[in-house]
Amino acid sequence: MKLLLTSAGIRNPSIHDALLDLLGKPIAESNALCIPTASYAHPMAGPPRAWSFISGQEPRCPMTELGWKSVGVLELTALPSLDEERWVSWVRETDVLLVNGGDALYLCHWMRESGLAELLPSLRETVWVGLSAGSMVMTPRIGEDFVQWQPPTGGDETLGIVDFSICPHLVDQEGQPGNTMAEAESWAAEIGGRAYAIDDETAFKVVDDTVEVVSEGHWKLLTP
Repeated sequence: MKLLLTSAGIRNPSIHDALLDLLGKPIAESNALCIPTASYAHPMAGPPRAWSFISGQEPRCPMTELGWKSVGVLELTALPSLDEERWVSWVRETDVLLVNGGDALYLCHWMRESGLAELLPSLRETVWVGLSAGSMVMTPRIGEDFVQWQPPTGGDETLGIVDFSICPHLVDQEGQPGNTMAEAESWAAEIGGRAYAIDDETAFKVVDDTVEVVSEGHWKLLTP
């Protein structure tokens, strides 16, 4: 699977170009499925943010409104009630999965419960575009600072598809919505592994074992 792990979606031309490179064709020729699941478990998200994401009415975080050939909704909490041969074909036939922010642990739980996590390694050409929690779910840990919904097994572990953790929404100064560098450094000290703080103009492009930082903003590697 190819990954584009963003803080706030396709915010600038550099991230947009990275998406096109991963797709290998124009957006207008690409089919997308959007995953809103993470929205429901976060106190600052919920159904209104899920709807904004699905309907392409979230101008701060462009994802579904980019001009895709088609966009469908893949709600992970519904998948366990369906036969796998029904929904797996939807995923295999799509070009890109657009994954909303919200609660990364809730998203991780339902990726595992639905069977999507198990399917990921076989999706060699599919592009995963994560927004905030949709990116953090691919890391080994999110850190206690980001724990809201508590998984049945406890802890803050996520899928570990990449070997680094992400603190998104880095801001320049206190009083702005997001995470300050001081807060990010405190978070990183608890993480223990490699960790980055990134602002909303920054993303990671991941193909196999190659990781590229794509940015028109600010980012920092906090732990090597």
